[in-house]
Amino acid sequence: MGIDDINKFRIILGSRSPRRQELLRKLGLRFEVVTKDWDESYPAYLTGPEIALYVAEEKAKSFLPEIRETEIVITADTIVWCDGEVLSKPSDRDDALRIIRKISGRAHEVITGVCLLSSEKMVSFHSSTRVIFSELTDEEIVHYISRYKPYDKAGAYGIQEWIGIAACSSIEGSYFNVVGLPAEQVYRELKKFVSDH
Repeated sequence: MGIDDINKFRIILGSRSPRRQELLRKLGLRFEVVTKDWDESYPAYLTGPEIALYVAEEKAKSFLPEIRETEIVITADTIVWCDGEVLSKPSDRDDALRIIRKISGRAHEVITGVCLLSSEKMVSFHSSTRVIFSELTDEEIVHYISRYKPYDKAGAYGIQEWIGIAACSSIEGSYFNVVGLPAEQVYRELKKFVSDH
């Protein structure tokens, strides 16, 4: 069981994220990108991994009316969780400043929920990575936001960019999860998903 067995299916990635697309390409997956206007809201009582899983599953369910036997849909949602608060994609520059100031000099969790869907079943799982940033000055935060414009990223940062290289002092768990998709876990789960099909 390997990548060729997975590629016998038509893989549909339900994600606009160029980072997720790049990771799946590097895994050797052949896939098509199909996106929709998803509502990424969630019930207020959910916390941490429950939020990421809920949104990933809701995205997957939107494909149910049209999915065919030979298709597998992959959807995902990444959140940054710090002190019981979700740090989403920033709405503007001030919001990005607020978010990065909050995670500067402290630990936070990057949680990605992933859902695999076929015409027969749905399987979801999550990955959680603990990241610690060293203290950043306002000048450094402004430099990062001005140069990299991280408005499409949960937690207002990309670990593969300047801020991750300059400020990430510790990471426990999957690095690729912080980039946007726990690639090793996705590959492992896809093999199991296909072999049980």
